[in-house]
Amino acid sequence: MGANDKIVLVGNPNVGKSVIFGLLTNKYVTVSNYPGTTVEVSYGDMTLGGKKYLVIDTPGVNSLVPMSEDEKVTRDIFLKERPFAVVQVADTKNIRRSLLITLQIAEMGLPLALALNMADEARDRGIVIDIEQLKTLAGIEVVSAIAPQRKGIKEIREAVKKPLMSTLRVKYSPVIEEYIEKICALLPKLNISRRAFAVMILSGDESLKEWLVVNLKPEVIKEIESFRDECQAKVREPISLLINQSRLDIADEITSKILKKTPAEGGRALSFIGNMSMHPLWGIPLLLMVLFGLYEFVGVLGAGTLVGFFEEIIFGRYINPMSTKVIKLLMPVGFLQEIFVGEYGLITVALTYSIAIILPITATFFIAFAILEDSGYLPRLAIMSNRLFNIMGLNGKAVLPMVLGLGCGTMAVMTSRILETRKERLILTFLLALAVPCSAQLGVILGMLGALSFKATVVWSASVLLTLLFSGYLASKVIKGEKTEFFLEIPPIRKPALANIAVKTLGRIEWYLKEAVPLFILGTFILFVLHKLNLLTVLETVASPIVVNLLGLPEKTTEAFIIGFLRRDYGAAGLFAMAEKGLLTPVQSVVSLVTITLFIPCLANFFMIVKERGVKTALAIIAIVFPFAFLGGGLLNWILKTLNVTF
Repeated sequence: MGANDKIVLVGNPNVGKSVIFGLLTNKYVTVSNYPGTTVEVSYGDMTLGGKKYLVIDTPGVNSLVPMSEDEKVTRDIFLKERPFAVVQVADTKNIRRSLLITLQIAEMGLPLALALNMADEARDRGIVIDIEQLKTLAGIEVVSAIAPQRKGIKEIREAVKKPLMSTLRVKYSPVIEEYIEKICALLPKLNISRRAFAVMILSGDESLKEWLVVNLKPEVIKEIESFRDECQAKVREPISLLINQSRLDIADEITSKILKKTPAEGGRALSFIGNMSMHPLWGIPLLLMVLFGLYEFVGVLGAGTLVGFFEEIIFGRYINPMSTKVIKLLMPVGFLQEIFVGEYGLITVALTYSIAIILPITATFFIAFAILEDSGYLPRLAIMSNRLFNIMGLNGKAVLPMVLGLGCGTMAVMTSRILETRKERLILTFLLALAVPCSAQLGVILGMLGALSFKATVVWSASVLLTLLFSGYLASKVIKGEKTEFFLEIPPIRKPALANIAVKTLGRIEWYLKEAVPLFILGTFILFVLHKLNLLTVLETVASPIVVNLLGLPEKTTEAFIIGFLRRDYGAAGLFAMAEKGLLTPVQSVVSLVTITLFIPCLANFFMIVKERGVKTALAIIAIVFPFAFLGGGLLNWILKTLNVTF
């Protein structure tokens, strides 16, 4: 399939682009990393007029002059191949912001169709766009859409059949225009216009260096760089600022002609909640209510009711007994039986844990996360927590992967891509590995703490939070790199759409089944091998001095930490079982829980860190987290004993 058979979807974050992508492509969707990056791009097939096209859903962008890896991937798609059409999905409520991307695509000379999504939310806020006037001004097809209701999808398909080149043009200052022409004269034929490429160079787009080195001679590159320096010397302000201001002026001019304000049709209550959710004072009670609801839904319903049903009834009464009978019948060799249905069997342990125990918890968390995401609350949570994350060299955006990490740290590491710089992504990955327990582990931990006292819960929470802040602060000082300014578009609070929640939840469950479950199986098999080679016993003996002398815990606790590397919740479950048998005192329980929370990430999480950050970084994180966890637990043990604290 050639470049002329591709349709590229572009848009700001949170404009409903992925929903439109799903409706255009139906079920023919694959997700993979864009070549040479760790950024995932979705691909799907769409048939128009009897011809099949490949639809590419790009990451959300705020500009096509990249400030993050996501934006670079979107820009690179246009550099590497010229698509048949570009479909820009825009938020009708924020037309000015969307027009900045429209102007850049128009400058690239790419065939374009514009889909104004969320028309219903705009109407609720009294915003109406003159579609016909925008068509005339932009010279392209413009479609109004409400994606969750499937409105406008047919019109988008029709508009894509004959995409048009936009007639929008941005006129920069005479000095900038002069150097645009000079740079254009040095450039070869491109998939985008030479003018757009020259503007990117003048904007100071450092990510273009790689392309320049591959496609131009060194002396030409040197001349281009000298032109850029000359241009900057002739203007007082940064060129990038002047270019952006020229685009803003055009966007404002267009917006003034097409946007009309009418009396809002509704949503006053939701608007009030939205404002309160970001209030420095009233936002806190609302946050506590959200956290309580999350605990009840995930912790009580997911980790309690649903896990009990799947583990005790579905697997306990039916699947495991039936599997044991079938395996023994088909495989008379005892060794093979042990692999599948033994103490560390792939069915009795790996599938039971991954499907019966973890899946109900993660599924309920995915539902809750989709509700928070679709309601527009998560960006508000980022606003509320921005100051706290500044201490750790991060900004409020980091709260999104952190919250997701409470469901599954493996997926949270992947979503750390939303942060702009390598430094921020490294800090976040480190903190996720160190001090953010997954939902399965958290459920076990809260169960143990609940059997002790509220004071024990406070000590555990304070220990983990202080460790998170302290280690994050140290990491921000040690890891080199710049911290980006906090910029986040705040969508209105809205009633979550059931279709959106279903699509997002099913997509994440599919990811879990494809990505996480195989790692459960691998981890259990490794545990089986260690058990058969008696290496588990050896590891316990080697680690016992640290566990017994530093942490003040029984020797048997070592097994829980070893197993905790394969699955964090395995380790927590081992501690839970010891506490139930009276093998741990209340103080030992709290110390062991803090240590297991701070302990190295599970095997699945480790593999994801390797995939996202590389082997060296993953090993470095393990090398730091491992002693950090035991030193933290040892310090807590010393403090509790010195102060004679009891629970």
